[in-house]
Amino acid sequence: MRFAIAGNPNSGKTTLFNSLTGSNAHVGNWPGVTVDKKEGVYRFRHSNNTIEKISVIDLPGIYSLSPYTPEEVIARQFIMDEKPDLIINIVDSTNLERNLYLTTQLLEMDVPVVVALNMMDVIKREGSIIDSEVLSQILGVPVVPVSALKSGNVKLLMNRCVEYVKTQRKGSTFLSATALAEQYEKVLKLVNEHQIKHPVFHAIKLLENDSIELMHDIALSAGIQNLKLEYETGDKPFDYEAEIADLRYKFITDDVKPKVVKVLKNTGAVNSEKIDRVLTHRVWGLPVFLVLMFAIFHIIFSKDFLFLKSFGIMEFDGPDGLSSPGVLLKGYMESFQEVVMAQAGLLLENIGATGWAKGAIVDGLLKGICSVLTFLPQILLLFLSLSILEDSGYMSRIAFILDRALKRFGLSGKAFIPMLMGFGCSVPAMMGTRTLESVKEKRMTLMLIPFFSCGAKMVIWATVVPAVFKNNADFVIFCIYITGIIVAIIGAVMLKKTVFKGIKSNFILELPVYRYPRLKSISFQLWEKLKGFLTTVTTVIAASTLIIWFLQNFDTSLNMVSENSDSCILKIFGDAIKWVFAPLGFAQSPDNWKLIVAILTGLLAKEAVVSTMGVLYNAKGYDPGNRDGDDATTGNEESVTAALAANAVFTPLTAISFVVFNLLVIPCFAAVATARSELKSAKWTFFVILFWFATAWVTSFIVYQTGALLKDVNLTNLIIGVLIIAIILFAIFRRKKKKDKCAGCDKCPKGI
Repeated sequence: MRFAIAGNPNSGKTTLFNSLTGSNAHVGNWPGVTVDKKEGVYRFRHSNNTIEKISVIDLPGIYSLSPYTPEEVIARQFIMDEKPDLIINIVDSTNLERNLYLTTQLLEMDVPVVVALNMMDVIKREGSIIDSEVLSQILGVPVVPVSALKSGNVKLLMNRCVEYVKTQRKGSTFLSATALAEQYEKVLKLVNEHQIKHPVFHAIKLLENDSIELMHDIALSAGIQNLKLEYETGDKPFDYEAEIADLRYKFITDDVKPKVVKVLKNTGAVNSEKIDRVLTHRVWGLPVFLVLMFAIFHIIFSKDFLFLKSFGIMEFDGPDGLSSPGVLLKGYMESFQEVVMAQAGLLLENIGATGWAKGAIVDGLLKGICSVLTFLPQILLLFLSLSILEDSGYMSRIAFILDRALKRFGLSGKAFIPMLMGFGCSVPAMMGTRTLESVKEKRMTLMLIPFFSCGAKMVIWATVVPAVFKNNADFVIFCIYITGIIVAIIGAVMLKKTVFKGIKSNFILELPVYRYPRLKSISFQLWEKLKGFLTTVTTVIAASTLIIWFLQNFDTSLNMVSENSDSCILKIFGDAIKWVFAPLGFAQSPDNWKLIVAILTGLLAKEAVVSTMGVLYNAKGYDPGNRDGDDATTGNEESVTAALAANAVFTPLTAISFVVFNLLVIPCFAAVATARSELKSAKWTFFVILFWFATAWVTSFIVYQTGALLKDVNLTNLIIGVLIIAIILFAIFRRKKKKDKCAGCDKCPKGI
C-alpha cells in the first residue's frame, strides 16, 4: 500500500513523515524545506503480529491544488497519475482556516482521506479545544488528533488509515449547498458524460478555468464555456475562481470552525504578535537581527567575552582569561591535537618508519586534518545557534524583515529563503531555488547564494581572523557575513539591470507561532552537520593534504626535495599563475604562492584552504624572516599551525583581501555540480562560474587597492587591476545585438 502525506508548509508534515519512517529528511520551522517528494517505509503490525510494509510518500508542502507553484503541480499530478491508496492530510490545528482550504480540495477526489489534526498539544496550551469527532462528521472522513513532534497518536492514526483504505470513497464537495450549486451540477454532468476520473474535482477545476484542466479536452472546455455564458450578467465575466475560493473560506469559518473549536483563553498567537511588534518592526526589526547575529559571533570568537578589556576594567590575554565559550573550546581542542600528533610521531619512530613516511603522515595527513578539526567546536556552536533560530520560528521573520529592506534592490524575501540556507551549505540552498516559479529569479538567486558564508568557509575565518585581528575577531567575522549580504545586494542590482531585466515576483510567507526550540530536532540537525563535516575531513581533506604534501616535497622528476624548495612542483605551478592574484595584495610576497595553491584546493572543499596552509607552512622554525625553513636560523624544532602561519604572512589589509576573495569566489566542486544540475545548461554554468570568480576578484581588488591608497600605491598593480576589471565587466555584461527577424514585407529588394 502507498500512503501520501499532503499538507501546508510548516504544518508538521515532514515531522510526521520522520516519525512514521525514521527518515533523515530535514525538519525546519519555515516554509520551503520539502521541495521534492520523499519516500519511506512504515512497518505496520497487524493483530496477528504479521508485519506489512506501507510506502509513505512525503509530498511538497502546498496551500492548494491550483497550478500556481511547482510544488502544487507536483502534488496534484502525483495524486492524479500515481494514484496513492490513501491520503493523510495533516492539518495544523492552530490555523484551521488556512489548512482546511486544502482539505476541501482533497475531499473532492475519489481517494480515501484521513485527516491528521496536528499540534493538538499547542492548541491545548493556547487554551482551546477542538472536537475531532464533530469535525469528522462534517467532513465525512476520519479525523485523528496527533502530535507529530512527540509521536502522539501516530499508531492510532495508522490503524485508522489501514482500516479506512479499503473504503471505496467518492469525491464530495460543499458547493452542492451554495449559490453555485446549479452551475456545478451542470458541469459535473458534462464531466461524467466524458467519463473523466475524479469527476467532482475536475468539474470544480473546469468551473474555475483551471489552466491544466482546460488542456485536457477541447470539446469539453468549449462546452463548459458555453454553459458559463448562460449565467453571465453585466459587462465583466464572472470570476468563478475567486467566488469558489470565497465560498471555501466561508464554509470553513461559518460551518466548520464554530462547531468544532471552543476557545477558553487565547495566549499563543497573542504572545507571538507581541513579540513580532519588536522583532518585525519596520524600524527596529533589522537592528535587532544585526545585534543578534553579532552576539552569536561574539560568543563564538571573542577573546574579551564581557568587554572587560575594552572598557579598561582589567587586562587579560589568552584563553586563561574571560574568553568566549567558542575560544575556550578551541583551545582545549588544540591541546588535545598536540598530544595526538606528538604520540603519533613517537609511534612512527618506535616502529622504525622512514623519514618520508613520517613526514607524509604527521606533517601531511595529521597536520592538515588537525588544522581543520581545531575549529570543530566553533563550527558546531554556529550551527547550534542557527538551528535554534530556525526551530524557534525566527528564520521566517528574518526573511520577512529583509524582504521589506531589499525589495528596492531587486531581491524578494521568497528568493532570500534559499539564500539564508546558504549560511549552512550552498548545495541544499541551491536545490532550494526549485521553489521559485520564475526561471530568471531562480538563476539570479542561485548566482548569489555562494556570497552567504557557508559553514565550511567559517574554518577560514576562524583561522585567519583571530590570528591577525586578535581581540576584535568577533566583530571582523561579523563584518565578513555582512559583506557577503551587501555584495549579494549589489550583485542583484547589477544583474537585474543587465542580465535579468523584467523580473517580477510576489512574496507570500507564513510567519509561524514562536515555539521553544526542540532538543530532539536541534540534536538531529547538529548530528547531520557533524557527520557531513567529519565525512569531508576524512575523505576530501585527507586526500588533498596528502597530495599537497607530495607536491610540496617532490620536484618534476619525482625526486624528494626539502620543504619550500624552489624546485618543488607546487611552487612552480603557484609562481606560474601568481600574476593573476598580485593586484589583490596577498600574493605579492615571494613565498605567498602557497596561498594561491590553498585557494585552488578550496575548490575541493573550503576546509581544504586551511589544511593546505597547515601543510605548506609546516616548515620547522618558520617565521616571516625565515620562510625557507632553515632550522639553524632559529633553532626552533616545533611545527607551526595554519593560524601561526596566518599571523606571520598576513597584514591586516592582505588578510581582509584574502578573506573577501575566499568569501565570494567559486564554491566547492559539489556546489558547482549542483548549480549545473539546477541550471540545466552548460552555457549558463560557465557564465555563473565566471560571475563568481569575477565578483571575488573585483571586490578583493577594490578592498586592497582602497586600503593601499591610504599608504603606498603600487601603480603597476593598480593599472593591471583596472584593465582586468574592464575586461571582466565587458565579458559578463556585453549584450549581443539580436538580428531582427524578417517580417515578410515587400520593402526588401530580394523579396526575402
